[in-house]
Amino acid sequence: MQHETKHAADAIEIELIRSLYDGFLPSVIMSVGFVLSGMMIVWRTGDPILEALLLPGLVASILRLFVVWRDGKEAVDPRLKIAAARRLERRFAVTYHAFALALGLFGTRVFWLPSHGAGAHLLMLALLIGYAAGVAAGIGLRPRIAIPSMVIAVAPPLVAIVASIKPLYAATAVMTCAFLVGGVFSLRKRHARALVDIGRRLTFASLARQDNLTALPNRLALRESYDEAESATDGARLVALHCLDLNGFKPVNDRFGHPTGDALLAAVAKRLEGAIRESDIAARLGGDEFAIVQRDIAHPDEARLFAQRIVAAIGRPYRIGEHTLHISTCVGYVVADDSTRDLEQLISLADEALYSAKRNGIGVKRYEPPAGERAAA
Repeated sequence: MQHETKHAADAIEIELIRSLYDGFLPSVIMSVGFVLSGMMIVWRTGDPILEALLLPGLVASILRLFVVWRDGKEAVDPRLKIAAARRLERRFAVTYHAFALALGLFGTRVFWLPSHGAGAHLLMLALLIGYAAGVAAGIGLRPRIAIPSMVIAVAPPLVAIVASIKPLYAATAVMTCAFLVGGVFSLRKRHARALVDIGRRLTFASLARQDNLTALPNRLALRESYDEAESATDGARLVALHCLDLNGFKPVNDRFGHPTGDALLAAVAKRLEGAIRESDIAARLGGDEFAIVQRDIAHPDEARLFAQRIVAAIGRPYRIGEHTLHISTCVGYVVADDSTRDLEQLISLADEALYSAKRNGIGVKRYEPPAGERAAA
């Protein structure tokens, strides 16, 4: 249960981290707006300090866009793990906070300027409010990045505004601060709702792809996992598809009842999970039928040895309640090359090998095409 809870929490966090990469276009608009507005303000005021501060802001903008563009491809990978997701988030946060700091320093200097910079003040205030709104809308699902970014960018200029000791400026600072506090509060509420919504969505998606009895992936999940892995591979290594069912399962059901039979199926599933690697996937197709996709094998003999291990694992006695049960299995498998990688076709061929193994009373059988097909090939 603890492992399942951690897995669910990691899945939610991965989804939240992915949300950071949904706002590439707003980031481009903000960066372009900062550069153009900064250039106009520098031209308007002729201030050399602002001119010096504009350069790090430009560099931070470029780095931020580059990281979002480059890492966004990895972020949308459905196989993204929590460690890699957190690494992406750290890189995102560094560049995001760097831009916020550059914007905050630039804005602080603008508001330190004398009254002849009033036009620059107005433009800078619009830029800061737009930035804070963009942060809340774009990365609000990650408050640990969004809130510091808004504070770093907006708080120092507000201090400079208050220091001017002008009533209208002070009122502007108070209103802006109130908007900032309200935005932070709304952002936290939105984050809390998102945690619930994403958790619920992932739970429903998981249930739709999980066999209720054994907790193994079902046929739909097997198809999705296989297709995702195929899209990410160059086909250079072989794939094996194993099909198996249980010999002696029906007598167990008839003699001891369905609850014992269900418990036996769950125990078989546990043994299959313990026999496969992280890159493989075992699924329950229905009844006492299971399938295993064995990926990244260098030679067909690896598939044969794996099938033999499955037969040996399933053949060990089971202790279900007060009963010691004995069953066995046969495994039919097919080794896929570049021309035969459709999942349904592989299942059909492995099934054919499985039926041949059962007819001939052997434990493991590899699918071999008919002699005519081999000759044609």
